[in-house]
Amino acid sequence: MTATPLTEPVVLSRGRVHLVPLDAAHADDLAAAREGLEYAWYTAIPASVPDEISWRRAEHAAGRMNPFAVLVDGTPSGMTTFCGIDEVNRRVEIGYTWLSPSVQRTDVNTTAKLLLLGHAFEACEAIAVEFRTSWHNRQSQAAIERLGARRDGVLRNHRISPDGTLRDTVVYSILPHEWPGVKMGLEARLAR
Repeated sequence: MTATPLTEPVVLSRGRVHLVPLDAAHADDLAAAREGLEYAWYTAIPASVPDEISWRRAEHAAGRMNPFAVLVDGTPSGMTTFCGIDEVNRRVEIGYTWLSPSVQRTDVNTTAKLLLLGHAFEACEAIAVEFRTSWHNRQSQAAIERLGARRDGVLRNHRISPDGTLRDTVVYSILPHEWPGVKMGLEARLAR
């Protein structure tokens, strides 16, 4: 079997959740979905959805990202991506994810992660899938750990934020031999 490229546009579906290639046509619905999101200083939400879509599509064209719109019951309700793509080494990060408040704390994020991880490991034959978050984002760290990812370490002074503060980034990963157990855990959460 030949591995599917991590950058190849695909549609991933399970139940009411569909991950589709991000397109400018999603802009109005995604702008509406963004309403009511409140983020702490250590996280980011796009100020302009059309600009964010353009940036993500440009990153896709450059081979660094594979962006998806998250559709719930057919309505665009957020974004997620394969990012930091390293095709040669079959490594990828899942990130740049945000979801409408209306679908947070539902099965949507778990389903999206199950779809992305399954595609990365089973179709693309990834050797590692990473997750990254701010040192200060304890909620995100807990969510990543609940997925079954293992903490690799902290990249200190990893990035300069738009406001000039320095961000320490916590890095997690899942490896192919861990995927079956992670998959069973996600399936069990969705079955509840």
